[in-house]
Amino acid sequence: MLNFTKKLLLSGVAGMMVMSGATAAMAEKKSFDEWLLELRQEAREKGISDEILDGALKDIKFRKKVVSLDRKQPEVTQTFQQYMETRLPQSLVDQGRKQLQAHRAVLEEVGAKYGVQPRFIVALWGVETRFGKYTGGFHVPEALSTLAYDDRRADYFRKELLLALQILEERHITPDNMKGSWAGAMGQAQFMPSSFINFAVDHDGDGRRDIWTTKPDVFASAANYLSRSGWKGDQTWGREVSLPAGFDTSLVSLDVEKPMAEWQEIGVRRADGRDLPTRQLMGSLVQPKGGNGQTFLIYNNYRTILKWNRSTYFAMSVGHLADRIAGY
Repeated sequence: MLNFTKKLLLSGVAGMMVMSGATAAMAEKKSFDEWLLELRQEAREKGISDEILDGALKDIKFRKKVVSLDRKQPEVTQTFQQYMETRLPQSLVDQGRKQLQAHRAVLEEVGAKYGVQPRFIVALWGVETRFGKYTGGFHVPEALSTLAYDDRRADYFRKELLLALQILEERHITPDNMKGSWAGAMGQAQFMPSSFINFAVDHDGDGRRDIWTTKPDVFASAANYLSRSGWKGDQTWGREVSLPAGFDTSLVSLDVEKPMAEWQEIGVRRADGRDLPTRQLMGSLVQPKGGNGQTFLIYNNYRTILKWNRSTYFAMSVGHLADRIAGY
C-alpha cells in the first residue's frame, strides 16, 4: 500500500511537471505581433526594403482558417475512377482543346525552347487552376506568415515567406496582388515562392515574371519547371496496359524499372491486347489505389510530373488530360 501511494504521488508530481512545462512553453511563445517584428528584422537583413515590408505585412493577422486547412487536409477517399470523372469532365477536355488552339503560337514557341509538348503545358494549367480560373484568394504573405508562426512546419514556411518577400522586392507582383492558395501556392502555375525563384520565367520580356496574369510567362514557367526536372520532349507519360493471368504483383512498383522488351516478354500488353511499342523506353508499372486493377506502364515523364506534385492521382490526371486534349 505504501509503495502504491508513493507511485501515485510520484505520478502526480510528474504530471504537474509536464503540465508546468507545457504552460511554460506556451508562455514563452511570442505573440504573433512580436514574432512579426523579428521576422521583419530578418527580412531587412536579407535586403528587403521597408516599403515592401510595410506593403506586404501591414495589418496582416494570424488566420486560424489557414491553420485549420493545413491541419485538416482531406485524405483522398475517392476511387481512381471517381477522381478522374470528377477532375477530368468532358467540359475540361473541350476547354483544354480551345486553349491549346487559342494560344498555339506561344505554346509551340515555348515548347520548342524548353522541349515540352504544348499539350502537357495546357494539361498542367488545366489541372492546377482550370486554365487560370481558380488560383486561390488568399493573401500569400499573410497565409505564409500564419503558417510560419504556427509550429507544425514553421521552418519551411518561414523560408517560403522570406522568398515571397524577395519576389515582391524584385517587383514581379505588388503586395496586394500576391494572391494564391492557403499554403502559399501562387498564380496560374500554383508555384510556391521557392519554385517561383527557381523556375519562373519572364517570357514576354517586360522585366517581370508574372505567373498571375501573363499567359506566356505562365506557360514558359511551367515548361521550364518540367524541363529542368528531367522532362523528355520526345516521350509521352505512359499508357494503360493489361497483365497476364498469374502476373507477379511485386513487379507493380515505381522501384521496378524494365525496358519495353522485358515487359513484353513477361506478358504485358497494351490495354487492347496489342503488343507494346518497340521503342525501348524504360518503364514501371503503376496501379492507382482504388483503380479496380487498372494498370499503367509509366515512363520518365510521369516521374517528372511527380516532382511537381507527389500525388499519383495528380500525375495520372495530367497525363490523361494531355492525351485527351490531343485526341489520343
